[in-house]
Amino acid sequence: MPDTPLLDTVTFPADTRGFDAGQLRQLADEVRAETIDAVSVTGGHLGSALGVVELTVALHHVFETPDDILIWDVGHQCYPHKILTGRRDRIRTLRQGGGLSGFTKRSESEYDPFGAAHASTSISAALGFAAARDQKGGSNRVVAVIGDGSMSAGMAYEAMNNAVEATSGQLTVVLNDNDMSIAPPVGGMSAYLAKLVSGGTYRSFRRLGRSMAQHLPRPFRDAAKKAEEYARGMVTGGTFFEELGFYYVGPIDGHDMEALVPVLKNAAAITDRPVLVHVVTQKGKGYAPAENSADKYHGVVKFDVVSGKQAKAISNAPSYTKVFGTELIKRAQHDPSIVAITAAMPGGTGLDLFGQAFPERTYDVGIAEQHAVTFAAGLAADGMKPFCAIYSTFLQRGYDQVVHDVAIQGLPVRFAMDRAGLVGADGATHAGSFDIGFMGTLPGMVLMAAADEAELAAMIATACEIDDRPSAFRYPRGDGVGVEIPERAAPLEIGRGRIVREGTSVAILSLGTRLQESLKAADLLSARGVSATVADARFAKPLDAEMILRLAREHECLITVEEGAMGGFGAFVLQLLAEKGALDAGLKVRTLHLPDVFQDHDKPEAMYAAAGLNADHIAATALTALGIGAARGAVRA
Repeated sequence: MPDTPLLDTVTFPADTRGFDAGQLRQLADEVRAETIDAVSVTGGHLGSALGVVELTVALHHVFETPDDILIWDVGHQCYPHKILTGRRDRIRTLRQGGGLSGFTKRSESEYDPFGAAHASTSISAALGFAAARDQKGGSNRVVAVIGDGSMSAGMAYEAMNNAVEATSGQLTVVLNDNDMSIAPPVGGMSAYLAKLVSGGTYRSFRRLGRSMAQHLPRPFRDAAKKAEEYARGMVTGGTFFEELGFYYVGPIDGHDMEALVPVLKNAAAITDRPVLVHVVTQKGKGYAPAENSADKYHGVVKFDVVSGKQAKAISNAPSYTKVFGTELIKRAQHDPSIVAITAAMPGGTGLDLFGQAFPERTYDVGIAEQHAVTFAAGLAADGMKPFCAIYSTFLQRGYDQVVHDVAIQGLPVRFAMDRAGLVGADGATHAGSFDIGFMGTLPGMVLMAAADEAELAAMIATACEIDDRPSAFRYPRGDGVGVEIPERAAPLEIGRGRIVREGTSVAILSLGTRLQESLKAADLLSARGVSATVADARFAKPLDAEMILRLAREHECLITVEEGAMGGFGAFVLQLLAEKGALDAGLKVRTLHLPDVFQDHDKPEAMYAAAGLNADHIAATALTALGIGAARGAVRA
């Protein structure tokens, strides 16, 4: 445990309000040490959290949270915030079952007024709080902290464009510039200028100058305006934000407490227009391994604090993400029309590998999923074969474009949906729970789900061959199951599943990742004298109607298993069975899917058990349906 004598005196932000600059610097150092130590135990988002330590301390010192509203965009940088807001005693439960969330969460603390784990929502939400304050006649202040990466999403600009109209009172947006470097590194002069332009004297002088300019002849008035824009643009780069109606302050060094505190105080006092404070920070600040390798320390598993070495488990199988990247490269080597699109997640989706092999055929559009989808549609419309690789949970942000720009036009965009299903410590915000339902309802869509890494390779090959309609394939987070991948995978027959194991009494029809658990469930049933067929559906759309109806005819009970929300694959199968009259003969059907709740973060095995998607629960469902009466969780001998 780090030595933290000053932090030990702080339970809530109010305890910092009397601190001087030296104490605030010491507090920041101790919060940084506490963050490093805690994340070394739990894993999590380290680099982004370390980058905002001084900013977090300064914000809570200046603003009277929780009465003043502080909203963190994405929320993955909120660990120092949690340490300072009454949750230090639980900080080593981050991302653990029953512990603190890795993101901001309304139900966790009054200091988290708005939950977030997806990017670019903070300014819109803050604007809502500001408008609500205005409606109620309140006087509290509202602050949104948004990273420069999140500023690549259109939603941020939609909010900024609306800010002047939506609120007549105080609103502060802090732009945390830590990666994209939209402004050059700054030093003492820029910090001095930031203090100057945020102060009341300078603002009064500007108002006086503008008032005088109104009475000048037009050529002089226009020249004065252009001169001011040029000067502020050269010094601060703020003209763009000012055109949106914001008073721009910065850039300032986000690790310089003597600069941060007075600038934030000045910004908080501006109530006649929204303010944007441009702060430059460094990811991983104060911890050498994270400073030297920001990408590898953005999200970490448990690690040794002294060496920085992460305790990553050794796997005998490649990750599904790596399989995707590798297999797409194989296809692209023989097909120059294949291109790849990602929305700011090249490493997370495996397209970093593709980008190394084909940099001119790889497009990272930033955190802009809507644009990514329509951009892919344009590529497809002109004869290219775009693979749009987006996490399942993030594809939700581009759903209108999937419907309107891709599906209605029947364009052959290939959607690679990584992180489909549960995602362990990242919890509900990152779980790919809904894509089977929202993609499977679209006319013409081909929707596949990989049960193992060889299946994923085959589905990539299949998508390459589909040139008359859109297609999508889903695959989970983590490593494969260890099956051999052919050197060149063969495409699948569209809408055809496979029988993996033959039986007579129970049919277990699995879509995607739960196939191995379904096979284990069949073994458990066999030990109880129940013969089970196990089938791999492969396709949620189009369904293999022939195989499903055969399973319905030849078995007493049919169980569907999917790692997706209610209303997905099981619902599609029930619809087919009802239309074909297969339910009239007394077939017992059970649909196993993710529960109709947002599951909190936990270890994957605990989440599968809670969802009823492990072998014990699948087998228990079959026995109960057959009237044998096994209690759930009591199948094993």
